[in-house]
Amino acid sequence: MVCGEAPMTEVLVVGAGPAGLTLAHELARRGVRVRVVDAKQGPAETSRAIATHPRTLEIYEQMGVAGRMVGRGERVQAFTLFQNGRRLTRLEADYDEMPTRFPFTLCIDQVLTEEVLRDAVRAQGVEIEWGVRLEDFEQDEHRVRAALRHDSGASEAVAVDYLVGCDGGHSTVRKKLGLELLGESAETWLIADATIDVDVPRNSIYWVRNRGLTMMMAPMSGERRWRLLDTVNVEHGTDPATVAERFSRELSAGLGRRVRVDEPTWTSVFTFQQRMVPRMRVGRCFVAGDAAHVHSPASGQGMNTGIQEAYNLAWKLAMALRGHAEDRLLDTYAAERVPVGAALLKSTRKATFLVQLKNSVAGWLLPIVFTVVRTVPPVRKKLQREILGGISGLNLTYADSPLTVAGPDRDGGPRPGERITKLPAHVTSGPEWPQMQADLAAARWLLLAGPGSADLADELSAKAGEWLTVRVLRPDSRLGRHLGIAAGGWVLVRPDGYVCAAGAELTAGRLSAALTSVGVAAP
Repeated sequence: MVCGEAPMTEVLVVGAGPAGLTLAHELARRGVRVRVVDAKQGPAETSRAIATHPRTLEIYEQMGVAGRMVGRGERVQAFTLFQNGRRLTRLEADYDEMPTRFPFTLCIDQVLTEEVLRDAVRAQGVEIEWGVRLEDFEQDEHRVRAALRHDSGASEAVAVDYLVGCDGGHSTVRKKLGLELLGESAETWLIADATIDVDVPRNSIYWVRNRGLTMMMAPMSGERRWRLLDTVNVEHGTDPATVAERFSRELSAGLGRRVRVDEPTWTSVFTFQQRMVPRMRVGRCFVAGDAAHVHSPASGQGMNTGIQEAYNLAWKLAMALRGHAEDRLLDTYAAERVPVGAALLKSTRKATFLVQLKNSVAGWLLPIVFTVVRTVPPVRKKLQREILGGISGLNLTYADSPLTVAGPDRDGGPRPGERITKLPAHVTSGPEWPQMQADLAAARWLLLAGPGSADLADELSAKAGEWLTVRVLRPDSRLGRHLGIAAGGWVLVRPDGYVCAAGAELTAGRLSAALTSVGVAAP
């Protein structure tokens, strides 16, 4: 290792993509000294991911960047299937059973997503260090010591409390930790970004089948811009003129209307993998995002999952670094996120299978299936609930997490393990909501209590004000009624917005027991 260590950094983040930027932002706003290094010369100039789903938008709201994101993207609220020039169905996104303030998928270029996140990170006083490569690291029970190489040729040694690899599918951190991506290779697809003249609404993603060929279209930021995906004709190569002509011809036939595709500004042919690591923590080192899992782009989950992982890990690292939690709190990162990754691979396999259906049976079976879906409401509801619930991230719960404290059944509101933002519109439009938004945006532990616990609430605020916000709610308020908070009731919310515990009567002992059971120091 190189001698002459730099001043102490608490967390070294390797990789300045969406996961790394989210992690850096959430650490920095909690006062953690963080560095972000990336071997690339600068930000990416071409987009990979374009779909940002509702749960990620809820996270953006807590981070304070949702407005900038939504203002730069396209809202998608439907899925439309065409086959051989005929529209088979249009499924509108139905979030009635999954209430959220963001009932849509936002199609926004990853380039723009990263730009917004970089600005937010910079506002926290952290500069991205481009052209800095992680060459090696070693760890013991107290520190991680990393060797960095700058593009200038200079070497640097840095000692940190924790190292997090957000460095993509070819992750140096993952490889040096000996973590193997387990899974399988899958199909080869072609992806292209182009401007298109086509007469279809831009608030939908389109699945277009024609004579056994399967294509997808998704709107992108900017006038007439679309992301195109071809699951069959990849052997024809990526010459822009050829790609434009082929998509124009096949989409025109599939949609049953004239489509003109301009030469793509970007194309990529790739064989995607369906793989993930079996664990996400080794000592003081972690992996997140594509460093931990790679999979098909069919359901647009990769970037969203990485951002949610970073958001999950950041508050836990901050709690441990400030002495507010035991080390076992950090083990819950993998305990919560590895099952999510496994479920993600399973769901993307299903989505990939549907997208790339090629056999002749699909040609006559799909119209029958989607006629049933369109005309039988219970079937349509069930399909929407299963597909939309998984893709949106809104149905994700941590019900089986070590951080979820089981308790007696309550009359209303999100249960332990569910997101606290699972609230209907009449609640989020009520007078108590702005304060609730501000409390969630503070990204601290949040204790919601009834007026019968006001004295105890004041005591807890005085003792744990550094990391705990205590808010007294009226039982007859919209928020209080929906959360089922009686005069002495309470709901304990994690910094990432999931309910940890709840009860009918708050006492110092009950709160202490709940916090201690999850590894957090009770006030």
